[in-house]
Amino acid sequence: MSKLSYEGKINIYNERKQGNSVINISKRYDVRKDVIKYLIRLIDKHGYNILLQERTVSYPAQFKQEVIDRILINHESIREVAIDLGLPSHGIVNRWLKIYKENGYNIVEPKRRSTMNNKKKKNEETKDEKIKRLEIENTYLKAELEYVGKLRAVVQARKNQQQKKK
Repeated sequence: MSKLSYEGKINIYNERKQGNSVINISKRYDVRKDVIKYLIRLIDKHGYNILLQERTVSYPAQFKQEVIDRILINHESIREVAIDLGLPSHGIVNRWLKIYKENGYNIVEPKRRSTMNNKKKKNEETKDEKIKRLEIENTYLKAELEYVGKLRAVVQARKNQQQKKK
């Protein structure tokens, strides 16, 4: 439905209500039949205003969980739930279900993309900041190396004691 304009969607709805077949409308607008059927049901349920809503919505995890529960626990159909909630497509719910099952029946929020400004801020490190960061890192690595050396000595001492006992 995204390639259709608001007016195109209204025209499809009106043509269907005037009795034109879904097949003819599908050919005329070069849109799949299931998309047209979904659009008709969506407008019937929510009215034309549903077409004006923002389509790049980020849905919270709790909302996704409720939708998935309606499908898996209450055994409601994917299309019915999507239409009832006014989602732009039932494909969204299909994707949520697929990701949910792939992640061991857990809702996983996608990682947010960082903006260019954030990347520039990370890369714009002054020389003093860089030197301080490297000094801290160097100190950490020295401590880690010292720890590993002591750990090896303890392990070697235990091996020597076990060999003496034999």
